[in-house]
Formats: sequence, C-alpha cells, structure tokens
Amino acid sequence: MMLLSSALSVALHPAAHRTTAHRHVSQAVAGADHHATVCFIRHGESEWNAAKRFTGWTDIDLTRVGREEAAAAGEALYDNDLIFDLAFTSALKRAQDTLAIALHAAGQHSVPQMRHWRLNERHYGLLQGRSKPDCVDQYGVEQVKLWRNSFSTPPPLAPLTSPAFPGNDPKYANIPSELLPRGECLSDTFDRCKPTWDEHVVPALRDGKRVLIVAHGHSIRALVKHLEGISDDDIEALRIPNGIPLVYQLDETLQPVGTHVDLAAGRELRGTFLGDKEKVAAADWSPGSQPQEAVAVGWS
Repeated sequence: MMLLSSALSVALHPAAHRTTAHRHVSQAVAGADHHATVCFIRHGESEWNAAKRFTGWTDIDLTRVGREEAAAAGEALYDNDLIFDLAFTSALKRAQDTLAIALHAAGQHSVPQMRHWRLNERHYGLLQGRSKPDCVDQYGVEQVKLWRNSFSTPPPLAPLTSPAFPGNDPKYANIPSELLPRGECLSDTFDRCKPTWDEHVVPALRDGKRVLIVAHGHSIRALVKHLEGISDDDIEALRIPNGIPLVYQLDETLQPVGTHVDLAAGRELRGTFLGDKEKVAAADWSPGSQPQEAVAVGWS
C-alpha cells in the first residue's frame, strides 16, 4: 500500500485537525444572492505535467504533488463551506483521483458522481506523449503556441491506426468511433463537452443544485469560455491552474452573479478562485510571468 505524505494524510482526515473555527468563508462565495453554484477544479499535477509532456487522453497518474494539490482543493472547499449535490468528472484517472481526494478532504463522502468521456482533456493528436520542449525545438514556439492555446487550430491528427486514437482503447469500445477525436483544438473540445453540459449539468443548475466539475485544463477552459462569454481571441490567454477551485454563483438564467473578480491572464473573471491567498497569488495567471517557451506550451 502506498504511503501518503504527512501533509496529504492530514488533509484526507479533516475532522482530525479542523473545526468550524478554521473556516474562512469567502464573502464572495457565501454572500452572493444566487440560484445555483458550479465549481471547476483542474486535476492535480500528473506525472506527464511534471515531465513536460503533452498528455491529452493518455491516462496518467497524479504525482505526490498532484495528490497534495487535490487535498488542498478539498480543504479550500471545506474552509469556504461549499457543499455539493452532485459531481462530474472525466474518464481519466487523474481527474477521478483528484475528485475522490478533494471530496474526502472536504468531508463529503456521499456526493453522487457521473464520469463521462466528453469531459476528457482535449486530444493532442500526434503530439500526445511528446516532450513539449522537443516540440518547440522541432516546430518553433509560435506553431506550438497555436496548437496549444488557440481556439481553432488543431494539432497534427492521429491516424485511425495509431495507439493515440481512442477508438483503439478498450475503455472507449462502446462509443461510436466517429465521435472519438484524432486531435482537437479548443473549439473541438467545447463541441465535445457541450452535450454533457447541456444534458446533465444545465438541468441540475436550473434546479438550483450545487455542482462540482473536476476535469482538465482545456475542457474547463472551454466551459469557462462558454459561461463567461469570452471571445475566441481572449481565451488564448486564459490558463487554469492545477488544484485551485474556481467557483461561480449563478442566477436563474445561469449567468454568473456578484461583483468579485479575479485576475486571470490579464482578464477579469466573474468566478472566484479559492485556496490559500499566497498560493492563489503565486499561480502563473499572466503569460508575461513565464519564459516565452514555457507560456507557449504550458509548462506550468
């Protein structure tokens, strides 16, 4: 049995070290007059995040840091008194494990969950598994930046015979192959995610439910773009950090409410990032905060 670090072990047992006196409920979250709540969490650091490799649909484990980030996300939910009626995650274990750890750390052990392949990370086509620095060396910063961040430029597509094509993975055997991607831009990712949003998430929100979505950097970017009405150009600058909850309070028309904003990649968002203030402030929202090559390929 794998031994957890002491920090993670404590985080997974909130009752052992926290009381209501420890809670620092965000007024932006607790005080808003709202109809429903949706919270997004990008999975904790994965082994390929740490190795600076394009991951996409490859099913990669969390690192120790990633598990601790997931526990910290759960602590932030607990500290802000956020309780959920249901949760959604992807078909990939780094998101599923993050959800399990976060809910455990938040003391919420019975939240109904749905796993759906449509919430998977964007498919990186033939880039999947490749080193990001190597791709920059081969194709140049600007090309890799287009592939990674633009709304409408897909990466090189994987052929149907490639192991990277999900149709060759038994996990997706019950899904028509024509629905499975060979490589996606953010627009493609949104088109894939939207049926699950419309068919499962929206009805819950219309009923006033509190919904948690634990997914991936680009699937969350796609949904935030939709929720916020972010332009195709502006979405290129938005990055979602690992393990920091992003909470939206919604009115009856499912529009974000409240006046609180957080600065993300030079743009004000109507959602609220939760967690230790120093950690939130230290997150690399701004493209100018990292070397150009790192920004292009998302090394953070």
